[in-house]
Amino acid sequence: MNTDQLTVLTIKHLKDGKRIALRETLEELHPYDFAELYRALPEKHHYKFLSFLTSKQIADLMMELDQEIQMEVLQKLGIEKSSKVMDIMDNDDLADLLSEISEEKLEEYLSAMQKEESKTVQQLMSYPPETAGGIMTDEFVWIRDYYTVRDAVEKFKSFAEYTRNIYYLYVIDENKKLVGVVSYRDLLLADTNERIGDIMFSRVISVPLTMDQEEVAQLIQRYDFLAVPVVDEKNHLKGIVTVDDVIDVFIEEANEDIEKLSASGKAIDFNTKAVIASYRRLPWLILLLFIGLITGSILDGFEQTLEQVVALIFFMPMIAGMTGNTGTQSLAVVVRGLVTTTMEKNTVLKLIWRELKVGVIIGITCGALVFIVASLWQSDVIFGTIVGVSLLATLIIGTLAGTIIPLILYHFGVDPAVASGPLITTLNDIFSLLIYFGIATSLLHYLI
Repeated sequence: MNTDQLTVLTIKHLKDGKRIALRETLEELHPYDFAELYRALPEKHHYKFLSFLTSKQIADLMMELDQEIQMEVLQKLGIEKSSKVMDIMDNDDLADLLSEISEEKLEEYLSAMQKEESKTVQQLMSYPPETAGGIMTDEFVWIRDYYTVRDAVEKFKSFAEYTRNIYYLYVIDENKKLVGVVSYRDLLLADTNERIGDIMFSRVISVPLTMDQEEVAQLIQRYDFLAVPVVDEKNHLKGIVTVDDVIDVFIEEANEDIEKLSASGKAIDFNTKAVIASYRRLPWLILLLFIGLITGSILDGFEQTLEQVVALIFFMPMIAGMTGNTGTQSLAVVVRGLVTTTMEKNTVLKLIWRELKVGVIIGITCGALVFIVASLWQSDVIFGTIVGVSLLATLIIGTLAGTIIPLILYHFGVDPAVASGPLITTLNDIFSLLIYFGIATSLLHYLI
């Protein structure tokens, strides 16, 4: 059954008051499809639709909705029913949601929740955003090293219904310090009477509460973990970051980088109003506008060269455009690499050397092609040499600029994506025109 058919059936159940039939239909849906159905329903049916659902179903629905729609759902439910839904939601997701509301409303929601759940959510909200503590969940299963495999399996079964992401069992001592980890594969292969202390891995890779979420994501990717434990400064186990959290981090960081590479700075989507979209784009574009005025002054400085060899103008857009393109390509490679690679001195030098060689290869290839075209067009090898050598030089410089600028920003602790595509393109326009007309001016007497 597709979304359209499901929407029609849901509206029919709502109009006929068939609460049980609707709940049974929704039980078979994945939470994502559940959320798609809610979005597809006309606004006038939302309140009745929510009133027909159980708290568990609403909690599942909430996990797949955007934050703005989540707040609308809470408002429609009211404090009493909202608190029941919040008690069921994953605490890390709930902490993210509540961090966006007013202090007055926050206090109202937290007071209505179960005391233990409210305390846990407040603790998660106390950690800085975009850190391991800020994205972790406190829903994990811990065991002791003196447990038998049978004891561990029994505890796992008893807690399985309370947590969605059970990948490993974490072993703690009497002081709640992390001392080992056991995978489910280890439990399946071990004898039921074996002690956990004999089969656990005692060399546990963990992350501190304050580690940046990008570093956490890189670590999970590097080791192919499904989850990584989060500990405080005394090695007390506080929570876990799961692979689905990491996917969200990669998507979030990628979106941020794309926004900055496009010089918009903040999220702009299909629903953003024209005034807001313009406001978010204008600061960078105004800055680039004034930088771009330098291009005009360069052309003014080479006015005599242009007057004597007008054919130079024909290749000017091509040289500037190609330089900007190669710089943007290198920038994209570097920004993507910084997300997944630890930048050390050797890695940086290797990357710069690699991009230099790329620039030389691209420059020689494109320079040779444009040399042939320009020489044949003007029947002048010197003219072709000016254009070809200029393109070679500017492509090398453009590639290096797109590589080195984000690395410098990264070194000084600035988000490398701030070195946006338009900025690199504008700077490369200046470099390319200086080189192009500088070479042309120095060889002008040969052309005349």
